Amino acid sequence: MEKIKILGIAGSLRKNSFNRALLNAAVELSPANAEIDIFDISEIPPFNQDLETDPPAIVAEFKKRIRASDAVLFVTPEYNYSIPGVLKNAIDWASRPYGDSAWEGKPAAIMGASMGNIATARAQYDLRKIMVFLDMHPLNRPEVMVGNAHEKFDQNGRLTDETTREIVKKQLDELVKWARRLKAEHENGR
Repeated sequence: MEKIKILGIAGSLRKNSFNRALLNAAVELSPANAEIDIFDISEIPPFNQDLETDPPAIVAEFKKRIRASDAVLFVTPEYNYSIPGVLKNAIDWASRPYGDSAWEGKPAAIMGASMGNIATARAQYDLRKIMVFLDMHPLNRPEVMVGNAHEKFDQNGRLTDETTREIVKKQLDELVKWARRLKAEHENGR
């Protein structure tokens, strides 16, 4: 059976962020029937509608990689009760110009890590709202919200908390099933 290609996107630019570490853990823990390709959004410039029909090369590559994937994995911190501006910027670029969104129909999963107790709940729900407009298909369960992240990763950024590792594995397994189901429905004309 063909592997499910998942495009992983970290919403944090900080090199040693817990969310980048969580995305790396997802790569490590991904099921044998899937592969996660990470796209670094740090070089995407601020969105400029004047350039949307002839976007910068990094944006064209980003859209190409989204389209080549079977599913998307967003790993996002929470800034000021929402998603980081850099993540929203990347999402905006890939959705434009109108009628040429790379996101349309893509299955997606969301996870996030934070030093706070409620982790990234608000950011994840805001991202779900954005996915409604983008016509994406977010996985509902399990949710992965890693609170108190500083206690769950070692000094090298490796996810050491076994409970969290298990929920990450479970979400990735479910994302693969979800992507296969949606792909089959699409192929059968539903």
